[in-house]
Amino acid sequence: MTTLIRKIVVANRGEIACRIIRTAHEQGFFTVALYSDADANALHVRQADEAVRIGAADAASSYLNIDSIIRAAKLTNADAVHPGYGFLSENADFANACEAANLIFIGPSASAIELMGSKRLSKLAMIKAGVPCVPGYQGAEQSNATLLQKANEIGFPIMVKASAGGGGKGMRLVHDAADLASQITMARSEALNAFGSDELILERALISPRHIEIQVFADNKGNTIYLGERDCSIQRRHQKVIEEAPSPFIDTELRKRMGDAAVNAAKACGYRGAGTVEFLVDEDRQFYFLEMNTRLQVEHPVTEMVTGIDLVAWQLSVACGEPLPLSQNDITITGHAIEARLYAEDPREDFMPQTGNVHCWREADNTRTDHGIYTNQKVSTHYDPMLAKVIVWAENRNTAARKLSRALYQTQLLGVNTNKHFLQNILTSTAFLSSEVTTDFISKYADTDEMRGASSPSFALLAIATILFSTQHEIRAEKWENTTPLDYPIKLLCDGETTLLTVTHQSGQFVVRCKQTKQQATIYLVSQTPNTAVIGFDNRRHLISYAIKQNSLFIDDGSGHFHIEQVTHQPTQPLLGDDPQQCTDICAVMDGVIVALMLENGADVKAGDTVAIMEAMKMEHPLKAKTSGLVSLSTLRAGDQVKSKQVIATILPNKEPSDA
Repeated sequence: MTTLIRKIVVANRGEIACRIIRTAHEQGFFTVALYSDADANALHVRQADEAVRIGAADAASSYLNIDSIIRAAKLTNADAVHPGYGFLSENADFANACEAANLIFIGPSASAIELMGSKRLSKLAMIKAGVPCVPGYQGAEQSNATLLQKANEIGFPIMVKASAGGGGKGMRLVHDAADLASQITMARSEALNAFGSDELILERALISPRHIEIQVFADNKGNTIYLGERDCSIQRRHQKVIEEAPSPFIDTELRKRMGDAAVNAAKACGYRGAGTVEFLVDEDRQFYFLEMNTRLQVEHPVTEMVTGIDLVAWQLSVACGEPLPLSQNDITITGHAIEARLYAEDPREDFMPQTGNVHCWREADNTRTDHGIYTNQKVSTHYDPMLAKVIVWAENRNTAARKLSRALYQTQLLGVNTNKHFLQNILTSTAFLSSEVTTDFISKYADTDEMRGASSPSFALLAIATILFSTQHEIRAEKWENTTPLDYPIKLLCDGETTLLTVTHQSGQFVVRCKQTKQQATIYLVSQTPNTAVIGFDNRRHLISYAIKQNSLFIDDGSGHFHIEQVTHQPTQPLLGDDPQQCTDICAVMDGVIVALMLENGADVKAGDTVAIMEAMKMEHPLKAKTSGLVSLSTLRAGDQVKSKQVIATILPNKEPSDA
């Protein structure tokens, strides 16, 4: 029986909301966007046919507010709700609320969501269905004594996991039995805070496995199929970074065995719609059930590119009561696709999440880029730092890696630091190209300063910055018309370091000198637009991307993204506070919330001690003292909102003992 759907509420934001809206429009559906106060001008709001405000900027008041979303659907006379991924996409209460409001939930049943949302219950169901599982303990008896006993029976190393969790929260790898009790306590606390449940499971740890998932699809007619695999082994802190399809490790026979197991998993919970069954695969090609994601995955585009199937279109078709358009025998895998996730984070600063304004956004040519970005957008602390996904297809894996590396080079996001150059370095590394891809790839091959990118600008880049400032600001063209070349001073500030330079215009070229290092460069400007410049020096030409906002320059020369300030007319003394971790003040690293103050006012502190913990972008960040002394706390308390660079505490020098 066909179900009439005319209008769909997209209960999400960012790139996935834009991606759903695009296919929905192509299929003839009308769409309703939802937005928080922080997203009033967001791209998904502009693209939908209608939009409804659902609450304040924080997710709890908006995108996690079930009542507000149901009211918005009723207000707009919508017929269905698409949850996307994250937020309420795997919330059984939300699926039930949609059903109670006579809205079609574009996803599986609430019972399937509830079953597969519990690692403990889902693993019991998988064992019953004959799906291979990692040996472990998933019993209802949850006392510490029981867990300690079961861990010793399973053997070490062992994984402690939050039953209700995901994204690495409530997860601990324990190598030594002596550490287990404390790790269980911490995992319980983290799981309770993150998911409202401190239930745990134990699993034998697989060392250096591959993380491989199978895309499944089921309709309401009893048909369930799989659409090949995705290799998601490159992860950092259990968060996926690069995904590809097919896996370079999987052969035809193993693909079929894993696909059949995934179909059995879906059938065991009466599944409907798009789902993903995740497995760990060891070096002997034995695979073990990890979990099932009852939603569309972030990395679904690589499956679309190698199968030619629009998975969102299939979701909408199944929600309308249609059968799957293809059978298992119709599914073919062609070529190779790779996806890279572009995060607002700085690998050079231990991947610290970043905020700020996007001053320039440019997509790569001939590349699929799923995003929700626009120039002048503000990247806030309220949501996940993932901004975009860059995806390519090619006939083979090496070509796909090469194409994606170039696509990332062409992708320009100026104003906010991202992991773009880190991704490029991974894709061009020998380890990646030789398929040495396991879950410890980053710790093995990419945990180096070279892979993270240049931490400070080179003299050549500072010289280029000097020219760009000179052509934009106070050194105007008429000043260069003097018959006698003059040296004009310019002072630049980047990451707390001040550089004194001079620039001279001479015979159509600029000569830049550094007063501190005595370095010199002769540069000429070939061409220039508001956001790009072709620069010539050392008999070479370089394309530079940049954005200038008053005395701030955001620049990417291919080695990294840098924020350089022109401070020629500012005082010459060091500007305390520009780098909060290098001065006596301990400051907020970005907008966020104080979670805890670890020391009392007046307490002794040593360099490296954690003084406070703040939360921003779904992550906790310790604020540490860089010098020893006495803590002088501000008036802030746990739970207070803070702004970037706001002073949390000051480290005062210890008083010298007086002479008797």
